[in-house]
Amino acid sequence: MASTYQRLEDGLEEKGEIMVKLAGGEELELHTHNVEFEEEPYIRIDADDQVHWVDASQIAHYWIHEEL
Repeated sequence: MASTYQRLEDGLEEKGEIMVKLAGGEELELHTHNVEFEEEPYIRIDADDQVHWVDASQIAHYWIHEEL
């Protein structure tokens, strides 16, 4: 079974955007233009005026916006 890190990397490559909810409740948007997958499990996210380094194992939930 693939790790959360790998599923996020693959999903972002396929869809271009993924929403994540961290274990502490914070929600972040990942886009192909603002995310770098560093050494597993760390993900670097440039979010407007903040930079987040997220441990993929601390992601409680993630989802993809789909157009209906």
